[in-house]
Amino acid sequence: MKTFRANVLICSGTGCAASGTMNIKAALREELKKRGLEEEIRITLTGCNGYCAMGPVMSVYPDGIFYQKLVVEEIPKLVEEHFLKGRPYQKLMFEEPKKKIPIPTMSEIPFFKYQVLRVLRNRGLIDPESLDEYIARDGYQAAAKALTQMTPEEIVRVVKDSGLRGRGGAGFPTGLKWELCLKIKSDMKYVVCNGDEGDPGAFMDRSVMEADPHSVIEGMIICAKAVGSHHGYIYVRAEYPLAVKRLQIAIDQCYEAGLLGKNILGTGFDFDLKIYQGAGAFVCGEETALMRSIEGKRGMPRSKPPFPVHKGLWDKPTVLNNVETFANILSIILNGADWFSSLGTERSKGTKVFALTGKVKNTGLVEVPLGTSLREIIYEIGGGIEGGKAFKAVQTGGPSGGCIPAELLDIEVDYESLAQAGSIMGSGGMVVMDEDNCMVDVAKFFLSFTQAESCGKCVPCRVGTKRLLEILERITSGKGKEGDIELLEELGQDIRTTSLCGLGMTAPNPVLSTIRYFRDEYKAHIKYKRCPSLICKEIISSACQHTCPIGTEASVYTALIAHRRFEEAFHVIRKDNPLAGVCGRVCHHPCELKCKAGDIGKPIAIRALKRFATDYALREKIRVQIQKKGSRQQRVAIIGSGPAGLTAGYFLSLKGYDVTIFEAKPVVGGMLRVAIPKYRLPREILDIDIDTIKNAGVKFKTDTALGRDISINSLFEEGYKAIFIAIGAHKSMELDIPGEDTEGVIPSLKFLEAVNLGKEIKLGRRVGVIGGGNSAIDSARAAHRIEGTEKVTIIYRRTRPEMPAFKEEIDAAIEEGIDIQFLTTPTRILSQNGKLSIVECIRMKLGDIDKSGRARPVPVKGSEFTMDLDTLIVAIGEQPDTSYINRSYGLEISKENTIVVDPETLATSREGVFTGGDAVT
Repeated sequence: MKTFRANVLICSGTGCAASGTMNIKAALREELKKRGLEEEIRITLTGCNGYCAMGPVMSVYPDGIFYQKLVVEEIPKLVEEHFLKGRPYQKLMFEEPKKKIPIPTMSEIPFFKYQVLRVLRNRGLIDPESLDEYIARDGYQAAAKALTQMTPEEIVRVVKDSGLRGRGGAGFPTGLKWELCLKIKSDMKYVVCNGDEGDPGAFMDRSVMEADPHSVIEGMIICAKAVGSHHGYIYVRAEYPLAVKRLQIAIDQCYEAGLLGKNILGTGFDFDLKIYQGAGAFVCGEETALMRSIEGKRGMPRSKPPFPVHKGLWDKPTVLNNVETFANILSIILNGADWFSSLGTERSKGTKVFALTGKVKNTGLVEVPLGTSLREIIYEIGGGIEGGKAFKAVQTGGPSGGCIPAELLDIEVDYESLAQAGSIMGSGGMVVMDEDNCMVDVAKFFLSFTQAESCGKCVPCRVGTKRLLEILERITSGKGKEGDIELLEELGQDIRTTSLCGLGMTAPNPVLSTIRYFRDEYKAHIKYKRCPSLICKEIISSACQHTCPIGTEASVYTALIAHRRFEEAFHVIRKDNPLAGVCGRVCHHPCELKCKAGDIGKPIAIRALKRFATDYALREKIRVQIQKKGSRQQRVAIIGSGPAGLTAGYFLSLKGYDVTIFEAKPVVGGMLRVAIPKYRLPREILDIDIDTIKNAGVKFKTDTALGRDISINSLFEEGYKAIFIAIGAHKSMELDIPGEDTEGVIPSLKFLEAVNLGKEIKLGRRVGVIGGGNSAIDSARAAHRIEGTEKVTIIYRRTRPEMPAFKEEIDAAIEEGIDIQFLTTPTRILSQNGKLSIVECIRMKLGDIDKSGRARPVPVKGSEFTMDLDTLIVAIGEQPDTSYINRSYGLEISKENTIVVDPETLATSREGVFTGGDAVT
């Protein structure tokens, strides 16, 4: 047998083939020939390697070097470096995302590292069109054992004891199904493999049939022996031409080798196998419809019982399992029931193959033990969400499955857990969705598929799914009405319980699960005519306006600015926003994050244009046009003059109310005044906006604090008809480490307030700031400007990509010379003479993804070190200080110290009292 110096295995699965596998093979063969290496290097086309996101891919053995995203232009350099000079070509290797370090071997790449291959044990390793290569990987050893050493009852017992459940979706115990068929006496029995796989985004069975067709055939031979069948069919949709081709090649090879047909392996056992190509009807994935299709009839399900094991194909006892189920059988026969059941959960044994698709970095085919968490599949194997966006949901089980939300990311993936969460295992589709997916639209998409694929035989499915779809179409077009959600739930439950087959019974799952977990999105579409994800085009006017919390017409004023109509643009901005000058400088600009121009380049700088328009109005002395729309005369008290209080006061005054804003500090503006440094928000800009609010008729009383100078009861006694509490969130979160009460440890808001009010501050030479948000950056930059400060260090426990602060502010801080110690956290604060002297820290590494969707910082043992500091500013977050809200006020306070309100009206538990802003959120 000829030996080669290296074997090059190129993936020729459907995905890689579509990306140019054959061009890569031709270029590689040509280059090897040019270099005189054609007799030393062997090229083999394999089935699907699994890592579809990186295709075309190839592996080089015996070293196991993995190359991805192959292009013809790089082949000459790859051949020169790897096969001539003996050094793997790093440019085409997988790169570790954070450290940007090439990882040469497949076994160390996270996508492969965390998988356990049983069904996919041969993926990317053998030529699927070679019987010899399959036999070299223990192929047909299990069939030989079953035919020569085991009785049918022994085969059934092993499969039954293994706990294998049908991988087609329902999860019925495979051994029990075989046992039922074995016990039935009949002159004819059939074994059928369901390779129809009609789920959108699913390609598990297709890949197995393309990459390892003999494993399916071997499983069917063993099943035939177990139940006493001599005839089998593999049902494959005609849209899988490569799978059909390779299955037929494998079947022909088996007949030629005596592994199919008469007297298999000289045992006297006969088994004939044929391929039947389906026409692509989704309903033919249902077992009774599939068998009618093989019989030449229209693929429509029938009611059960009788079940196929009693009355199946041509009314004869039939065992029907899907591709993955049969591919599991040979390993069970060879290794035993205990080996198989050593993986999985109590009721769901073994591994499961999933097609991981959607908004995840590493799309492809994955095999993991049942019981693996969704978090591990999506973040460890899948690499997390594309573009660093937030995970929203994952849909399992195909179009009839349900959508599982972020709060259930740690759920164990098995039959029972998924069903409890409102979804199903299905054949193994797993579609990941991010913050940009509208869940109402997702439900509509999947329902439109199942509705179109309904065979129409039963009324609940034929008519019920159509009614469900009509309601969803009405909701997503902005015509939803009160009661639609309840109607969807009622109708969905009725369809579930009365439909004839599994398609109808599970068709409402996407609707019911999205209502269960994302009810607020349905309410937003129906009540407020808003699509939070900006998907439903008939509802949204423009992405930027729809995203803006106050609905500013960004597209209008940007267009006006483009036409140099600056004054008109200013009035458009001020119409909806009394703090336009402020927002032009410190707004977190969610409009830009959703700007459609960002899909093909950089988003429009909407905040900068807003700033330009307001600065133009200031320079040209353009006055704000204030028009009151009523004269109600009732008095309203607002507590707090931050953004929420100022905005509420302005619009209430325009409606004719007599508004007074009470402020505890000696100045008006709340956190705008005392927490944001002047270099970011010049005080004259803030004063102009506040003057506009005063001109609208709002009155202010400073140095008047709730709980000290006034109370809710006293305000009502003075004749105020309503009270709006906008006290913000000014209380710093605690570090919860020893020594944090030491002199020299300062909350960031207390520090920033002192800076902004012009108080004398002495920090010392060395200043540390803990945190990664805007408060931390503001504190660091403000401290850097104080005389006597020599070095400012920000201590942050994650890496820069996870920092929540504005990117431009981080860049500015670094440019100013501020040091940022990433992956660092303080553990203890030490003092000398009663004052801060040393902060003990430890280095961190990024571990598993936590519930925030970011990698959890994990301490690195032995990495402790100290920092000499004179001042430590703590900026790890704030919460409302509700300690002075007397219980007699009758307000309900949450565990997070926020004031509990009705989310729609902002009404508190006391009549006439409302709360908004950071005191709520």
